[in-house]
Amino acid sequence: MSDNAARIPASLADLAVPIGTLTPYHRNPRTGDLDSIAESLRINGQYRAIVVNRGTLTGRPDEILAGNHTYAAALHLGWDKIAVTYVDVDDEAAARIVIVDNRTSDLAGYDTALLADILAELPDLDGTGYDQDALDELLDSMDVPSVLPAETADAEGEKVADEHLTWGYVQWGTTRVQISGEEVDRLTAVHTAFYEQRGTDAGFGHYLLDAHDDQKEQDVA
Repeated sequence: MSDNAARIPASLADLAVPIGTLTPYHRNPRTGDLDSIAESLRINGQYRAIVVNRGTLTGRPDEILAGNHTYAAALHLGWDKIAVTYVDVDDEAAARIVIVDNRTSDLAGYDTALLADILAELPDLDGTGYDQDALDELLDSMDVPSVLPAETADAEGEKVADEHLTWGYVQWGTTRVQISGEEVDRLTAVHTAFYEQRGTDAGFGHYLLDAHDDQKEQDVA
């Protein structure tokens, strides 16, 4: 078995066919990001079979209905086999399969906050189709209230968790700044140490600003 064929898991191994025997759908309206699909194949392997029409009713044998871009990316990577499931349908049914396979992807949505959490938990973004710019754009699009409730106002100095706040942002007044996961962790650690030492988080903002001013004076000196 070649290194490329080894990217097909055991559960799909019996479905693997020579990739050169297949042909793309003759009128595929979909465009795809071949670089992202190829990266996914390199990192994740082929995790689902593509769908191929045997073609006895269309006169176009072994034509791909679903997975045309997976096929193209596998070809680009030099794969010699790919996992396939077969149907045998006429032109009308073939067209419907091609269209609905593309359309259901278009209609799907995301729980953006959950998606961001899952991506943030991964050690890297390889094979996800996301890069850091795309993740930053996703975080920017998250629905964060323009005015955040000050729930500690009636209990100043108490360490109160505000469930309305979304991780990854710092806000004061009308200014809201996105911060990275690493910055969130560092800020949390500083706040925890401050609270444990004093038993209150009153004055935490001054503490951060004073630390910045001290560092600024050292830089000037």
